[in-house]
Amino acid sequence: SRWEEEKKEDGVKWTQLEHRGPYFAPLYEPLPDDVQFYYDGKPLKLSLATEEIATFYAKMLDHEYTTKEIFQNNFFNDWRKEMTSAEQDIIKDLDKCDFREIHKYFVDKSEARKALSKEEKQKLKEEADKIQEEYGYCILDGHREKIGNFKTEPPGLFRGRGNHPKMGMLKKRIMPEDIVINCSKDSKIPEPPEGHKWKEVRFDNTVTWLASWTENIQNSLKYIMLNPSSKLKGEKDWQKYELARRLKGVVHKIRAGYRADWKSKEMRKRQIAVALYFIDKLALRAGNEKEEGETADTVGCCSLRVEHIKLHPKLDGQEHVVEFDFLGKDSIRYYNQVSVEKLVFKNLQLFMKNKDPGDDLFDRLNTVILNKHLQKLMDGLSAKVFRTYNASITLQEQLKALTNSEDSVAQKLLSYNRANRAVAILCNHQRSIPKTFEKSMQILQTKIDAKKQEVEKAQEELKKAEEEFEDTKDAKAEANVEKKKKLLKRLEEQLARLNVQATDKEENKQIALGTSKLNYLDPRISIAWCKKFGVPIEKIYNKTQREKFAWAIDMTNEDFEF
Repeated sequence: SRWEEEKKEDGVKWTQLEHRGPYFAPLYEPLPDDVQFYYDGKPLKLSLATEEIATFYAKMLDHEYTTKEIFQNNFFNDWRKEMTSAEQDIIKDLDKCDFREIHKYFVDKSEARKALSKEEKQKLKEEADKIQEEYGYCILDGHREKIGNFKTEPPGLFRGRGNHPKMGMLKKRIMPEDIVINCSKDSKIPEPPEGHKWKEVRFDNTVTWLASWTENIQNSLKYIMLNPSSKLKGEKDWQKYELARRLKGVVHKIRAGYRADWKSKEMRKRQIAVALYFIDKLALRAGNEKEEGETADTVGCCSLRVEHIKLHPKLDGQEHVVEFDFLGKDSIRYYNQVSVEKLVFKNLQLFMKNKDPGDDLFDRLNTVILNKHLQKLMDGLSAKVFRTYNASITLQEQLKALTNSEDSVAQKLLSYNRANRAVAILCNHQRSIPKTFEKSMQILQTKIDAKKQEVEKAQEELKKAEEEFEDTKDAKAEANVEKKKKLLKRLEEQLARLNVQATDKEENKQIALGTSKLNYLDPRISIAWCKKFGVPIEKIYNKTQREKFAWAIDMTNEDFEF
């Protein structure tokens, strides 16, 4: 199969790479004359560049972001920089700006798009497919591979996650002049749009990206990469899980090692041992150093500060409780109360001694030191392998504990989602309750109520049929009883299925299952489970996910053990 073609020499990722270059976001279309911006109650015609940026803000008026002061200030500062001097003289106060008419214009536009006829929608889809065909694929070593994100991001306002200090800043339009193209020397080199040229064309076969640029807000590099379903990404994914499976063989030794190091004479060894215990037991991220002020103040295990934990000798009937409260990746709050081993507790008391709240908890430690230590314990081991390992092993154990082979497919799926939830909770994958949650829950409840009435009616009809059979004892009446029994059974099954759905929905409202499913769980565990219990794979993985995990679907049978 294509997963097992010949290996290349180390570091070389491809011998041939040919593509069309990125597809650029469409140019700005000016507002119609009857849609106006008002300043201090009076209409004001804006220059094109200023108007475009105004539309970015206007589109977001109904969003929580535009109510935040940081967002407003950053937007207004960046917007003023792009104004003409005449505009700068007039527009001095965001509160006097009225974007409502522009906002309404875009809302109406989007409503009109939703209201298009089937044929018109189909036409738009065909146009999009044509672009996808032309720009969305590359040739890599003779295979036609799908590209992940072949379109450049359109300009707009930076959102960031959590309370990002740069939210509201202007994300500039990406031009061909910003773009570095990567392809093979002998390929047909992509043409830049007319009148433009690329920043650079390079032929680097040790990397897998096709194009890159620096975005203006964080000055970070962005890449156009292959789609997750491509051979290259599939192999990388497979290797990731094989690495985690190798950890399974040595994890007992590693655990014994860090437990012994809690008593080490060396402070640094003790800190490594406690940090590793957290990473292993609580699936914390390692926590890299970050530029101050540049990014949101988020931490991981190694960068925890004294203020992020509280120690309770006793709490709610448990001993040696550590209370964690910090913002992790993407400003997602991690809050947990964990009863830890006595030695860990004593060490934490020691690490916190004579320190201020803002001091590092693990002052002798950073991710580089930690990962060097891990590399010595097992080749290729780093902190994040523990997250993959613990997530996958948890799923496998929970599936074993929760699945009952006699259950209906709906019940089995509930068990699967419960196992997946255990992983999401371990990894702290939260989501805000979806806006539509209440509404869709009500719709489901209405369905349940209606089905209950159908069941009651069917029960009454069955009772009647049985009475009739008692009276007459004839074959026709007997057949009728059987018919009514079947109907009742079917309706009861439908009701049970709806109830399971409601339970699942409720338990799931604040938990994001997708993150772990795509990134932390060896797909072979789920595929083996599906085969073993007769659950269609489509019930677990949608089309995109099935493409991403094609490598696993190809090779897994029901007795796979992680």
